[in-house]
Amino acid sequence: MELFRLLLHKFFLRIHSHILQRAYPTFFLLCSSSSYNTAKPEKVRMRVSTGAVEAAEVNIRSINSEVVSQEEVSGSLEQKNLIDYSAERKKSLQARYSYGIIFLVTNLIAWFIRDYGQRLLPQLHYLKACGTGGHDCFRTLGVLRVSLGCFIFFFLMFLSTISTRKLFEARNTWHSRWWAFKFFLFIVSVAVPFFLSSDFIQLYGEFARIGAGVFLLLQLVSVIQFINWWNNYWMPDKERKQSCSLGLFMSTLFYIASICGIVVMYPFYAPRTSCTLNIFFITWTAILLIVMMVASLHSKVNRGLLSSGIIASYVVFLCWSAIRSEPATEKCYTKEQVNGNGDWTTILSFLMAICAIVMATFSTGIDSQSFQFRKDEVQQEDDIPYKYEFFHLVFSLGAMYFAMLFISWNLNSSARKWSIDVGWASTWVKIVNEWFAATLYLWTLISPVVIQSKVMDHDEPMQQTDESAIP
Repeated sequence: MELFRLLLHKFFLRIHSHILQRAYPTFFLLCSSSSYNTAKPEKVRMRVSTGAVEAAEVNIRSINSEVVSQEEVSGSLEQKNLIDYSAERKKSLQARYSYGIIFLVTNLIAWFIRDYGQRLLPQLHYLKACGTGGHDCFRTLGVLRVSLGCFIFFFLMFLSTISTRKLFEARNTWHSRWWAFKFFLFIVSVAVPFFLSSDFIQLYGEFARIGAGVFLLLQLVSVIQFINWWNNYWMPDKERKQSCSLGLFMSTLFYIASICGIVVMYPFYAPRTSCTLNIFFITWTAILLIVMMVASLHSKVNRGLLSSGIIASYVVFLCWSAIRSEPATEKCYTKEQVNGNGDWTTILSFLMAICAIVMATFSTGIDSQSFQFRKDEVQQEDDIPYKYEFFHLVFSLGAMYFAMLFISWNLNSSARKWSIDVGWASTWVKIVNEWFAATLYLWTLISPVVIQSKVMDHDEPMQQTDESAIP
């Protein structure tokens, strides 16, 4: 019986040692190395327990090191992604200026074709589409051909960047890079219209009038949104502890400038009572100023004088620009006929006008937020900084707009050298633009009040119905 107990004890010891070998190899080695010293069982137990503790510590350290290494890897990846996002966003923002330079170069090409192309580009005389002597590729039709080429380029960019939202999309790379290929595409786009028939170019000119009008509308919305933002920025704010003194000073300054502009225009552009049209333009502009000021100070609107003062200055500027666009032969506005080469003031004014066209197109193109229906969209770190499709669409419309300015909105006559946006058509376009700007601003003042009153009128019957349903 004693022998059976010893055999059974050895059997369980073997099983126990086998399990320890699988679970803790260090523990097994310590046991095996200390098994020869059977005379000191206390020391064996201490060595076994110490080995097990050390093995557990080794396992815990390895697990902690793996966790720390994973955290370091994830942190480095996040930092690398942030750097990549920042680099891509920087390239995207820089691309805007490259497109602006392309648009500026196109404007200069259109001016060169209009004023000096017939004398300095004799090669165009041999193109069949240019007609006899190349007449259909210079002056008005030459400007329209360059405008069509610019429109084709930016419209292709618009089609290829629709619905681009993230920085690591392939279309973002196409928008921000590949400049050599896009330069080749631009050259081809500008060259193709010179092989098209004159009838097709005339048809494009009619279409360009509509596109230029749409561009003016988008520009007005962008300007009014900027004015409202500026008004909110300079208005008194209790949270930021901002006073209204600076806003009051700015509004006073804008209104003084507007009133001075109205007063000065009467003797300069309406010196006689027979100048009824100019008197009407100036007087109606003064009436619009008064209406906008009263509407902004109304108790239900209460928008202050800053926004109305800024839009008043803008409206006066449009009126002045419209009268300046009247033909030089007009008896109520006499100005010197510019010779073929032009003096330095005419050239400087012309170049400033071209820069103004480019700046207006650029500022409208990057202001896609003014045309968003949802204002609560959260900008993610991997989102594109501006809407590419809207940017290129505005530039394609801007191509039509600069064509209309270079030909003075008239498809049947040639503009003088170093002139831009001169003629009765240009005058009326600017006057209508002025009136529309004032109307749109008044609507932005009145629309919240009208919508709120409609909502209140709709809620009152609902409340009466609920009260009548209560016993």
